[in-house]
Parts: sequence; structure tokens; C-alpha cells
Amino acid sequence: MTAQTQPNHELRPLPLAGLRVLDATHIVAGPFCAMILADMGAEVIKIERPGRGDQARLNHPFIQGPDGTQVSARYLGVNRNKKSVSLDLRDPVAKRAFENMLRVSDVLLDNWGPGAMGRLGYPYERLSDINPELVYASISGYGDSDGLRGPYSNWPANNPCVQGMGGWMATTGTPESGPQMVGDNMGDSVPAVWTALGVMLALESRRKTGRGQHVDMAMYDCMAAHTTSSMPLYQTSGQITTTARENMFSAQLTLRASDGYVVLAGAGNADDKWRAMWNLIGRPELADDPRYLGRDVSGQFYVTNIVPIIEEWSRHIPKRELNQHLLDCGFSMGIVQDTADLDSCPHLEARNMFIDSGDTYGGSFRTVNTPIQLTGCVDTPAFPPPTLGQHNHEVLCNIGGLTPDELAKLEAEGKA
Repeated sequence: MTAQTQPNHELRPLPLAGLRVLDATHIVAGPFCAMILADMGAEVIKIERPGRGDQARLNHPFIQGPDGTQVSARYLGVNRNKKSVSLDLRDPVAKRAFENMLRVSDVLLDNWGPGAMGRLGYPYERLSDINPELVYASISGYGDSDGLRGPYSNWPANNPCVQGMGGWMATTGTPESGPQMVGDNMGDSVPAVWTALGVMLALESRRKTGRGQHVDMAMYDCMAAHTTSSMPLYQTSGQITTTARENMFSAQLTLRASDGYVVLAGAGNADDKWRAMWNLIGRPELADDPRYLGRDVSGQFYVTNIVPIIEEWSRHIPKRELNQHLLDCGFSMGIVQDTADLDSCPHLEARNMFIDSGDTYGGSFRTVNTPIQLTGCVDTPAFPPPTLGQHNHEVLCNIGGLTPDELAKLEAEGKA
């Protein structure tokens, strides 16, 4: 987000300025959620295991520092604009610091799995006793709160598991390949966004009532909620959407270009568009056949009859030129882009969708920005992700209530 000055208005602070979030999460889902809140102005304090830190710090690929140390690029991607403290929450002194922090915080995030906080002595009831206004958001595979546990609640989960369970893999891939994951960590990032929304709704409830609550987020629930075409189809017809071509709702065609692919969507029963295209590629006679105007044909007909004819022409044309030709015919079009295309995309640049938050060594590290354009607010911050325990003294000897000697003792014992 980059602020844009509005006439006769001064830019306002980011909406979550003054909010304090304790981020006791790791890997992707929890940290991504916390980063959204941090980008919107919240003070986010990442609580990590001493010595090791967030598991994501150990994930390839790595950036080498000038002193021979290294930092995970995957960690950098979801942890900007945060502070870091290292605490062993099994230690009594560390527990005291943690509880002091809870008393003056608004939100606690946790994605360590079912019952993890309870095993440390902090079930929701205890958290609520410490701070009745606290919003506690837990992200687990299948949900973990009283009255909402199901037969899968104790199962471990990760991105591939919940993509499969949530119905996404059944519709992704080809009949030949079988079910496939959607690329990247969608099983983590989708629940992360829902959790950020859940936190904000719970904070609004707190504003009205003065009471916090447990926001119980299941990755499985979040993925199932996105079956916005396949589930209504099943409810009305009993038809199960698979990767089979006949399950296309309308023309959703991937077309080969000379240097990649373009995608054409939603062109069923669009006579004028099809006529324009058949004229463009030199096959006007096909417009006399209603099947080649997309009228009441199956997905398989598109794949076996229509696509090969288009590709006789399209495979000789660069993807951006091809995309423009079909836009000019009136189709809804897009280019199939990889990460290199995204990184050099002039439109994303114009939308301020990249941010350089640094690599913690003083070097550059470019990440994708939070896509919330608050045009009346100041810019999103761009502080580098923290090194492990970077803010121990600042946080633990302040809101944590520890003395410098107590902190030094914890650090010497490997507990901070």
C-alpha cells in the first residue's frame, strides 16, 4: 500500500497503529497473518524458541551474510515489520515475562497445533483470566475449541493436506496427472487472510462489549469455504467437479502462444466474440456452426475441437500480442505469468505491489506488498524481518517486566 494524498485531507495513521500483537507462530500461516497486521500498523512481537527460532529460518533458499551467517529467504518473505524476542515458555521466569506481555497486549496468535498453548499452561480460560480483553486466535488444521472439535481435530496438517481435504486438489490438474496441488502455499496463506479478518471482527466485538474471545481458525474450514462454484453445483445437481474436461462450467481455455500461454475465460454463448476471433484467424466459416460459437457444448468439445484450431494460429504469436488480439475480440483474457513475469510487471509496479524491506544484513530484499490500498493513510512500513531475539532487551525488560540481570541469566541458560 502506498498512500495517495486526497484533496483537502491530511494522511491518517495506519488503522492498526497502537495495537499490540504477540505472534507465537511459525512457518507460513501464522506469520503471514501477523505480517498483514504489522503492515497495517500494529506492533507485532514475534515470540520464538531460543537458539533455533521459527522453523522457517531453516528453510531453503538462503541469503548469505557478510560474516558467513545466513538467513532464509522464505522467512524474510513473511516476517517484515515485526520485533523478535526469544523465550522458552516452559521456564518460570519466561512465563512471568510472557504473562506480563499478555496483560498489555491486544492479540495473541498461535499456530502450533491442537492443544499446544494448553500444554504450556495457557488454555484459553487461563489467557482470559490474565487479560479478559485479549483476542486469542489459533490456527490449526481442523479446529480446536470446546464445542467445535470434530473427528479430525487431532490430525496434524499442512499446506498439501488441507488443499487435498478442502476440495482444491480434486479439481486441479488433468485427468492424466491426477489430483495436483495449487502452486505455492495456498493452504497456509488462505487461512492466514481469514484469520486476519477473524481477528479484526473479534476486535470489533471487543470494542462493543469490552471482552476478548477465542478465534478458532481451521485451515480445513478456510479451504472448504472457497469451493464457491463446485459446491453450489453439487448442491443443485449432485455433480462432483473433477479435473475432467466435461466439468468446465463455460469456456476456460489455456491457449499456447509462441513463448508461453494465455488464458481465455467465460466465453460460452458469446457469439460476437467468437465470430470476431474466427474472422481474425482466417476461419470465418466456423461461425456458421453454433458449436463453434460456444453454444451448449461440453468442455471436451472445446479441448478436442476448438482449441486445436485456435492453436494452429496462436502458437506462432508471442503471448502478450496474442492476449491483446483476443482482448480486441472482446474476450476476457489473461497471460499465464510466472514469478519472473510478476517481478517485472509494470501494472504491479504502478499499484505499488512490491516493497523492499531488506535482508537483515543491510542488503535489498524485494517482497510482494499487502494488497490493501488505503489511499487516505500513510505508507506501509518497510522494516526488515528481525533477527532472532533482536528485541529481547527492548521488550522483555519493558513490557515483559524482567530486570536486565534476569534477562542475562535466561540468555546464559539458553532460555531467551
